[in-house]
Amino acid sequence: MRMEKNMHFLSFLLIVLQCGMALGQKTSNVDELLNWCLDAKHHKKLPGPEGDLFKQCTPWKRRACCTEEVTRKIHEDSPYSFNYNHCMHQTGKAMSRECHKHFKQDHCFYECSPNVGPFVVSEKRSWRKERYFNAPLCASDCEAWFNSCANDYTCTDNWSRNFEWLESSQCSSDTKCTTNFCPKGADCKTFKEIYQTAQNFCEKVWDHAWKYTNDSSPCMRLWFDGIRENPNDLIAKHYAFQIAGAESLSGSLQFLIAMVVLMWTVY
Repeated sequence: MRMEKNMHFLSFLLIVLQCGMALGQKTSNVDELLNWCLDAKHHKKLPGPEGDLFKQCTPWKRRACCTEEVTRKIHEDSPYSFNYNHCMHQTGKAMSRECHKHFKQDHCFYECSPNVGPFVVSEKRSWRKERYFNAPLCASDCEAWFNSCANDYTCTDNWSRNFEWLESSQCSSDTKCTTNFCPKGADCKTFKEIYQTAQNFCEKVWDHAWKYTNDSSPCMRLWFDGIRENPNDLIAKHYAFQIAGAESLSGSLQFLIAMVVLMWTVY
């Protein structure tokens, strides 16, 4: 009977220990978390100042993970040959200028932001080994983005996973490339029909890169004017210290459990 009780107790402790270990991130080093460039195709190794960045990416030039060349491609072409007008074949309509503006801002954030460290997870893709996951996006920014795109068209809700990537001669660079096409049999519908709500849109479009977060909570701004400091610096700091604290708690918890187990087995 005592042996069975011991086994149940040890199983419980193992679960608690695993939960404590799960509190950690790729690192708990605050300096690293606050100066993180994704391990991906176009990102720099570390953030730093840039002499200039292009158009909507300009605000990040004081401390950026991107180069001017990449930001120019975001506006004039696409670093990944991504086709935002993937519903032209059904609707004959290109993405509206206002909607595309928000996607460019989102892309600038992805390439340039040094504030994603607290949300980075590993990923195995040919063009990146890391991504950010559930980064808190301010609700007002998400709502503005969705409202600007509500009447534009798409054929799938998850743009990271559901498109078919095929060779095309219609790339803006006038050379053959691989670009995204709607899944076979998919109908083009408005963003409002596909996503229903701003929260569903922001969280699903890039496979949960973003988490819809009330403005009253610490949250990231998709874009800022660049005249003042990057507002996301403080947000990243909030979550970095939260992770560091959780890691410390996890270590203390593991030590406490080890001592309890030792006492339990001795007595």
